[in-house]
Amino acid sequence: MPLVPGTDNRAVEPARIRLVAVGAAVVTVGAGLGLRAVATGSLAKYGGDALYTVLLLTLVVLVAPRVTPLTAAASALALSWGVEFLQLSEMTAELSRRSAVTRLVLGSTFNPPDLFWYAVGAAAGWLVHTAVGPYPAPRRTGPS
Repeated sequence: MPLVPGTDNRAVEPARIRLVAVGAAVVTVGAGLGLRAVATGSLAKYGGDALYTVLLLTLVVLVAPRVTPLTAAASALALSWGVEFLQLSEMTAELSRRSAVTRLVLGSTFNPPDLFWYAVGAAAGWLVHTAVGPYPAPRRTGPS
């Protein structure tokens, strides 16, 4: 039975997954802001690093709703690491000096421990995505 009567499940499922991804992104941003409001120091910094990767994972799912949890986590981790390694160039520091938004997205200074905390965020996002991810049932081909 279709999720929405009169529609094809294949069209509805990605829309539902994207809606869940948007909700997860909002919750993740809220968690990051909440963490910054109540914590300081290493907890706030490295917790924020992990949540940054979780947010990227939700954005990967938003763009590609049928992505597997492992691919979403690996993509988010690769993006996080890519941004961190980009900080080895002067370009990100210069851009960060010009814009607070750029500083939030790209950072400004390479910090090796961040790489570990991004992996923690990718693992946490993978666990949640695996546990609650809305995956379409495999299509049956042939007689029932």
